[in-house]
Amino acid sequence: MDYLENGSYDAVVLDVMMPQVDGLTVLRRMRAAGDHTPTLLLTAKADIDDRVAGLDAGADDYLPKPFSSQEFLARVRALLRRRPSYVQEQLSFGDLTLDTGSCLLTCGSHSMRLGGKEFQILELLLRNTGVILSAATFLERIWGFDSDTEINVVWVHIAYLRKHLAALHSRVTIQSIRGVGYTLEDGSC
Repeated sequence: MDYLENGSYDAVVLDVMMPQVDGLTVLRRMRAAGDHTPTLLLTAKADIDDRVAGLDAGADDYLPKPFSSQEFLARVRALLRRRPSYVQEQLSFGDLTLDTGSCLLTCGSHSMRLGGKEFQILELLLRNTGVILSAATFLERIWGFDSDTEINVVWVHIAYLRKHLAALHSRVTIQSIRGVGYTLEDGSC
């Protein structure tokens, strides 16, 4: 639930019989909170009543165990295809606005187009304001789990972003919390 409340995901895979909170409860909470992320339920329960309960709770698909990895991957790909088409957004915080369609960062009358990685880092920060994101989170979400990229690359891109914010004369800064991660702060508050 913490991950779902503090991040945005392309798809969610839940096991029905998870410890502490079961997958159906997590799914119901997601849907009640307005989260429509495509969701696949995995479970050892294969009865029709169990499948109907999962789909009625808001699951987009239901896969009983045991299953082949090929079928699992095919179902995840199908979930991703059914996602709503990309909608251009304007993300704002403090005096900044980031246009997700054009990668244009604006502060007052100043603007600049961000490069790919700086754009992705700032977008992640803007979608998670008030949350401290670790360098490892940026590495996983932007470069990928299987990347050979070193953590210092994240630090370099954060430094570039800080220079961009200063060049735009923004009150917004990227604060580092030592040993924890990064978050956006509005200097006017």
